[in-house]
Amino acid sequence: MENLLEYKIAPLLRKHGLTLATAESCTGGIIANRITNVPGCSDYFLGGVVAYADEAKIALLHVLPETLSRHGAVSREVVIEMARGIRAVLGSHIGISVSGIAGPGGGSPEKPVGTTWIGLSTAEADWARHFCWQGDRLQNKTSSAEAALQFVIDYLEGKLTQE
Repeated sequence: MENLLEYKIAPLLRKHGLTLATAESCTGGIIANRITNVPGCSDYFLGGVVAYADEAKIALLHVLPETLSRHGAVSREVVIEMARGIRAVLGSHIGISVSGIAGPGGGSPEKPVGTTWIGLSTAEADWARHFCWQGDRLQNKTSSAEAALQFVIDYLEGKLTQE
């Protein structure tokens, strides 16, 4: 079990004295669930919000309606605002967010099923990563959660440069 990413995050967050919060859309809480599977996670995990509807993203995470209308919910701009929003709302050092098209429907030529954006926000910078998964709905959600946890690890290990 200790080879699971959520178990790798725990000592890194403790080492740096940092806290984490999640803002999830297409993953529906999988990231928070995985983090809370680790005993003692209350030392560093403040909580999370599943904001599936645009209205929830606006009300709970302070995503601007203009950002949603201009770029769509599955975009770099929205996941950055989601990650900043959860960090501000819960007072965490790190905010991780995800928005995607899990499938099987909902895709378009510009954003096919599997398109996912993950955002990470800290006091010093914001980052985003783009993926296009090829699995079914559950596989796409699982892949997104895994990628989000890896994103946090990459930040904690100093592998991200400022954008």
